[in-house]
Amino acid sequence: MSAFHAYDIRGVYGIDFTDTDVYKIGYFLPKLLGVKKILVGRDARSSSPALHDALLKGICASGSDVYDIGLSTTPQVYYATAKYGFEASVQITASHNPKEYNGLKVSRAQAMPVGYDTGLNLLEAWTGAGNPAAERSVAPSAQQGQVIPFSVRDEYLAFLKGYLGDYSNLKIGMDLSNGMASLFMRDLLGDAPHYLYEELDGTFPNHEPNPLVLSNIKALQSLVIREQCDIGVIFDGDADRVMFTDEEGRFISPDLMLGVLGHYFLEEKGLRGPVLQDIRTSKAVGEYLRQMGAEMHTWRVGRAFAAPKLREINGIFGGELAGHYYFRDFFYSDSGIMASLIILEVVGKMKRRGIPLSRLIAGIARYQNSGEINFKIDKKREAMNALRDYFTARETPTAFFDFDGFRLEFPDWWFNVRPSNTEPYLRFIAEANSAALLQEKVRTVNKIIKGIDGKNNL
Repeated sequence: MSAFHAYDIRGVYGIDFTDTDVYKIGYFLPKLLGVKKILVGRDARSSSPALHDALLKGICASGSDVYDIGLSTTPQVYYATAKYGFEASVQITASHNPKEYNGLKVSRAQAMPVGYDTGLNLLEAWTGAGNPAAERSVAPSAQQGQVIPFSVRDEYLAFLKGYLGDYSNLKIGMDLSNGMASLFMRDLLGDAPHYLYEELDGTFPNHEPNPLVLSNIKALQSLVIREQCDIGVIFDGDADRVMFTDEEGRFISPDLMLGVLGHYFLEEKGLRGPVLQDIRTSKAVGEYLRQMGAEMHTWRVGRAFAAPKLREINGIFGGELAGHYYFRDFFYSDSGIMASLIILEVVGKMKRRGIPLSRLIAGIARYQNSGEINFKIDKKREAMNALRDYFTARETPTAFFDFDGFRLEFPDWWFNVRPSNTEPYLRFIAEANSAALLQEKVRTVNKIIKGIDGKNNL
């Protein structure tokens, strides 16, 4: 079994993990988190009903109760966990992965994530994943737990409606990716948007539910251009992430949307305080938000790190290059739908001032950006150290971060290099004052890494 990762439990169903594995996870989870009841939700993937059944049986076999909310977005589970004081919850989902994948996102009290370093490692050991000899015995309790239906849909919908703005002047293109956002978007926005792939279908017949793969947003881009929309919106499979195109159908790097969120929280609401960005975020975002009174904090990639950090600093909001946006008003958790409603409000107000989304983004994005480049390389640490040593020997950094890989900033460019927590890649991203300088640096990085491993970037 190879499904335990830094942020969650996830893999190809039937290969990386089975129903039996999930039964054992359910059995040991109450002991791990010290609870007697667990909230459970699931997405619409074909394998989710079987995993749901196995998980519930395992939890009940431990003598603990299940509060079952059924089909749900992942943020809906976060909401119910924190709102109703559950000390443990699980969402069955593989988020943006293809249809053959599935998994479990585990949270503790206040919807704080359980990552590998904060509990999944023990769960992996207790279930014998990768080491059956270490598996703890499974002895069903004489007093079985119960499954209690627990509906929070109407209350969660009412919560989301609190963030509805005036979109009457906007033409909106919206791709629901046949995913869980379909549970709520028409109830929130009615017939106003031009919808794509609204039918809930866990086989994802139209495209994989990963908006970061540009081939998956082509239909949305075409829709935006054809219908002359002001904005394109696309969700991932479990609706914890959202991404956007401008009115010309151009994909907007998700980190730049932190600047757009600043207009709502810092400008309109007049809030001041911490804003969280991940280590890959454009330098321009911090420069833009500081003008509005933000105190920028940089931290590691992934919900397992971002949500606890935002709570620690009592941040107003935060976000990641992958399209996760976190909010203090949402229990420091991420919600793609909440982010989309707020951003649509800002875009509508900007349009009334004669500012289209493309011009708003152009005012944020000041630098040339490489986008994330993936290297499939075995010697990840050696490659990271080589890049650090090469560039620091030639230039003096103005800033240096050594968590989640390295981020080195220089007067006219910066880069981050980090090992992926979910895939066998070394990830590199850079930004520079000019396209020529950026190209020069990327060429140099390619040469250094190829010299170490003899392989080209993907």
